Amino acid sequence: MMKLARPDVFHPRVVLAGCPSQRTGDGDDDGLVGALRNRGLHARWLSWDDPQMADAHLVILRATRDFADRLDEFLPWTTSVQNLLNAPAVVAWNADRGYLADLADGGVATVPGEVYPPGRRVTLPAHGRIFVSPPVGTGTRRFRDRPSARAHIAGLHDAGRDVFVQHVDPAGESVLIFLGGKPSHAFTVRGGALHETELDFELWDVGAAALASAATKVGIHTSELLYARAHLSGARLLELQLIDPSLGWLRLSAETRELAQREFAVCVESALERLGLGPFSHRRP
Repeated sequence: MMKLARPDVFHPRVVLAGCPSQRTGDGDDDGLVGALRNRGLHARWLSWDDPQMADAHLVILRATRDFADRLDEFLPWTTSVQNLLNAPAVVAWNADRGYLADLADGGVATVPGEVYPPGRRVTLPAHGRIFVSPPVGTGTRRFRDRPSARAHIAGLHDAGRDVFVQHVDPAGESVLIFLGGKPSHAFTVRGGALHETELDFELWDVGAAALASAATKVGIHTSELLYARAHLSGARLLELQLIDPSLGWLRLSAETRELAQREFAVCVESALERLGLGPFSHRRP
């Protein structure tokens, strides 16, 4: 049952941040505003560059898909809002794929990669799968045949863009979602699509190690990470998304989705308390 707002209680303004082309997300986050309101939290969507963001007490990055192309604007903006999840230091660290080297140095089993700028010849192994990503932002593509991978890389190079290339021997792919630093739900990747599943503890341990190492790098506790998405190949980390990852809500059963979104809202409530924005009586916005 939705809680009713009390006029004598401070109600922090919570905003889910989209972008100009996805002001209310891409549909996967449908239900989050309702889940937050069911906890008595005032929540709505805005594009991250909307001037009204200045009035938000807490901004949650959810669909800022253009941040890589506007990084010079986006990073300063993250420090201009009152409170951001995940935190600005997390965003700055996670925006560039160089974070994988940091995690490897911290003992996390990762899939190494290399950046190839336009004009540099790309060396591909004879076997295994190829993962091609932008060095900043999201948009990983997987390839099994070399001609397709080379054509994709050539297209990006022709557009003046660097590419980040990883390659792995055949291994199962899995995606782990953490909320508040704790395991929430998981998927296997089959045919390029997510399928809800239960994963072994060993795989969750790889994701947990990545979160712990990331939190150490930026000087926070893992519980301060509202969300995290760890993409694994076998038992090695391909990617750790901490900025605005898709959490795969629409790939979950209705019951699991409801429970997970409720946990998301509880984690937001906990973050508000930690930030001194809990429902303190008589406090004025």
